[in-house]
Amino acid sequence: MAGRLPSLSSLRAFEAAARLMSLTRAAEELHVTPAAVSHQVKALEEDLGIKLFDRENRKLSPTVEARAGLNELRRGFDLLADGVRRIRESSTSPILRVTSEPTFAGSWLVPRLSSFRVICPDLDVLLDASDRLVDFERDAIDVGIRWGNGKYPGLVAEHMFDDEEVIAVCPPSLLSGDHPLREPSDLRHHPLIHLDWPQEQGIWPDWPQWLKAAGVTGIDAERGMRFTAHSHAIRAALDSKGLVLATPSLVGSDPRSGALVQPFEITLPATTQMYLVYRADRAEEAAIASFRAWILEEAGKDVRD
Repeated sequence: MAGRLPSLSSLRAFEAAARLMSLTRAAEELHVTPAAVSHQVKALEEDLGIKLFDRENRKLSPTVEARAGLNELRRGFDLLADGVRRIRESSTSPILRVTSEPTFAGSWLVPRLSSFRVICPDLDVLLDASDRLVDFERDAIDVGIRWGNGKYPGLVAEHMFDDEEVIAVCPPSLLSGDHPLREPSDLRHHPLIHLDWPQEQGIWPDWPQWLKAAGVTGIDAERGMRFTAHSHAIRAALDSKGLVLATPSLVGSDPRSGALVQPFEITLPATTQMYLVYRADRAEEAAIASFRAWILEEAGKDVRD
C-alpha cells in the first residue's frame, strides 16, 4: 500500500517550478506569489527529506533526485485534469476535441462534419484548426489529424487516404489573361510557391521534380515565396495568384470545384500522408471510436470516387 502522500499543492508547485525552471514563472502559472511557491517547495523538501532544487547564479534547476519522479508527476497531473474534465462534461453534452491542420480542416473536414452530427447527434465536436503539434497527454485533445510519416511515439496512427498524389493548383484566374496556363511551360510567367517541409516528417515533392515530370526546362524552379506550413502556402496561392503543390485532400476532394483548380494532369507521389492519430489507451472510448469509424469511411469515399 502506498505511503502518505505530500500535499497536492506542494507537489503542483514543485512540478511547475521544475518544468519552468523559475519560481516567478511557476507563480504566474498557478496564480499565486513567488513566495507562496517557494514556501510550498520548501515544505515538500522537508516532508520528503530531499533537496529538490539547486540554486546557482539565480538559476533554478531540479536535482538528480527530483528529476527521478518528474515525468510520473506530470502524467499524474495530466490524469487528474482529464478526470476533472470528464466529471464536468458528464453533466452536459459530451465534447470530442479534434485538432487538424487548418487547410485540411477548412477544405475537407468542416464541410463533412454535418454528416457526423447526423450519426452522433449528442456528441459535440470542438475543432482546433492549427499547425501546432499538440501533446496528447498534456493538452485536452482527443483526436488529431496530421501530415507526416506516421511515426508518432505513444499514439496510434491510421493512414486516411490511399495513394494520394501531389498536384499543381492555382486560382482559376490564371487560366486566362495575358499569360494563360495552357502548357506546363507557361509556369515561367507565374509565381511558384514552395513548401519547406520539416525533413524529419518526410520529403515533400518540389517544383524541380514537378517540372522534370512535365518535361519542362529553362524555368527557375527555386524562385518564389517559401513556407513551412501547408495552410500558409495555399493561402499565398490564393492571395498572390501563384501556383502551389498540394494534394486533393488539402484543397477539397475535387480541386476543380473549389477556389483552386488543377491546370495540368501531371502528378507526383506524396511521400508524406494524412494520418488519424489518438492515444492507444483511449481507442475503445465511444466518442473516439465513433469519430474514427466515421472519418475513415469518409476518407474511403474520396478514394472510391
